[in-house]
Amino acid sequence: MTPAMARAVPAVFVLIWATGFVLARFVAPHADPMTFLALRCTLAACVFTLVALWARAPWPATPRQWFNALVAGVLMQGIYLWATFWSAKHGLPAGVIALVMGTQPLLTGVLSVPLLGERVSAQRWLGIVVGFAGALLVLFPRLGEASTALPPMAAAVAFGGMVAMTLGTIWQKHTASASDLRTNAAVQFIGAALVLAPLAVLTEDLYLDGSTEMWIGLAWGVFGLSVGAIALLLYLIKRGAVAGVATLLYLVPPVSAIMAFFLFGETLLPIQMIGMAVAAVGVAIANRP
Repeated sequence: MTPAMARAVPAVFVLIWATGFVLARFVAPHADPMTFLALRCTLAACVFTLVALWARAPWPATPRQWFNALVAGVLMQGIYLWATFWSAKHGLPAGVIALVMGTQPLLTGVLSVPLLGERVSAQRWLGIVVGFAGALLVLFPRLGEASTALPPMAAAVAFGGMVAMTLGTIWQKHTASASDLRTNAAVQFIGAALVLAPLAVLTEDLYLDGSTEMWIGLAWGVFGLSVGAIALLLYLIKRGAVAGVATLLYLVPPVSAIMAFFLFGETLLPIQMIGMAVAAVGVAIANRP
């Protein structure tokens, strides 16, 4: 990868990752969520497997390496995605879910010190806090729609999903620094599918309406999000400090809000525009050399 391409990776990752929220809304009328996610992860595992076989990429050489990759997949995608959809299905407002998930960079910064030995500088902490403030401003109108009585179990599950994503990111950094991204991703998606497929069978009717919208959503979910965004995320984790990588997620709510404005006609309020600028400043501070 050329230096110019490497510099573009964070921006491309944020753009693709932000489409996940748009995709969830796009396919909601056409498929049960766990069924859709299980199928998406299974197909993504097949794609990465074919790419790895074609490139003759090295697979994990020991049972321990297989275990490490499976654990990362279960945490980063299986549990995280299940918690997000389950908490939404059981009454937790979308704004609250986004806020809970938005605390991930804060927790990552705290845990990366004892678990990875990373030094989080005062400048990076400033960026993390400023970025969180910006994301909070973007989400503020949606938080206002939330009822005062939040379902405690749904809130706990959402928080657990955020913790799982954080631990999965740290686990990936700790165990897979020398792994091939293609085979590592294939094994991760196998782990995610092993979690999501049973949940779909046990809790849903396995509904897929076969419409053009469903197939378009599935294609983007597999090739855009699961293959594209996850590959870029694994690359970023491999190349950088996890606290810095995590701060990129502060840009996801602003970018998603802009996409929703153009695609669904959702209103962009002045406070959200201010929040977008503040979040961008926070990320810039956190990732400045």
